[in-house]
Amino acid sequence: MRLAEVERGDTLAHRLLIRMISRMAGYRLPDAARVAFYDKAFAGPALGRWTQRAMRGPSPWSVAERELMAAMVASWNTCPFCVGAHRAIAVRGMDPALADAVLADYRTAPVGERLRAALEFLERMTTDPDGLTPADARAALDAGLTPAELEDAAAVGAVFAVITRNANALDFEIPSEADFDSAAVMLLRRGYA
Repeated sequence: MRLAEVERGDTLAHRLLIRMISRMAGYRLPDAARVAFYDKAFAGPALGRWTQRAMRGPSPWSVAERELMAAMVASWNTCPFCVGAHRAIAVRGMDPALADAVLADYRTAPVGERLRAALEFLERMTTDPDGLTPADARAALDAGLTPAELEDAAAVGAVFAVITRNANALDFEIPSEADFDSAAVMLLRRGYA
């Protein structure tokens, strides 16, 4: 359900800011940014800080790997906006063919065992959270993940469990590939907070 206040801005200041940023960027400000401007109590600073920490904070995973994890969580949650947005960011730090292979089937994609194990854990966490057990964490660790790598992957999965559901519930518009690419540059430069 698209909320008019999210689309156009909930205050005069937000309306002007959305228009100005869209005009300067040369593309429609994505709905994810519009939500960040909307009612700070709804999806404001706390969600931004959480996302920033999971996606850009210190981590043994690269930014591209975390963005690919976010795209995979979005895929499992059937969120085309987040798949497109986070794939566009991931391919700025990895081969686009590799990202596409992972999105098609991470089990057969040519990735290292650590990333494959993290994605297997995230798939269970996303698609069967009630079935997630310590044995799943043990399997990831046995496959070569460090506790820090597993914790950071789980943080990506947790924050995108929330974000993808927000995007779907608010019926985010799907930008063109060119607009996703432009927004990716902005997110890499500015971050999430």
